Amino acid sequence: MVSDTLGERELDVMAALWESGSGTVAQVKDLLDADIAYTTVLTILRNLEAKRFVRREEEGRGHRYFPLVQQQTARKNALSRLVAGLFNGSHHALLAQLVDQHQVSAEELQQLARQLHAKSQTPRARRAPKERGA
Repeated sequence: MVSDTLGERELDVMAALWESGSGTVAQVKDLLDADIAYTTVLTILRNLEAKRFVRREEEGRGHRYFPLVQQQTARKNALSRLVAGLFNGSHHALLAQLVDQHQVSAEELQQLARQLHAKSQTPRARRAPKERGA
């Protein structure tokens, strides 16, 4: 279980690892948009290893780093923290903020409505009202 959150630079490094699957310090450095020193990338990778976001294997004189956390898992965890911390646990408030603050097209809203409708039609969702009424 991952115990800490990702900082901005850590997230950049994780994104590079998710994209490439693995990498040495030099390879990760080359994938980053920002001009970050080799030693800084190394420190970030060591911190990520301590937080159990990555693992490393010896490779020649250096190490190759591999993501231990899938990108989708990190997204879910970050979103849960965001909803809990900034929106008092309200998913509705998060969606309303996104719609209010960003130019969400009618087509995108219709697509979201279709996704929500499809999700409500899953066997688990259909059983829930019956179980409550029983």
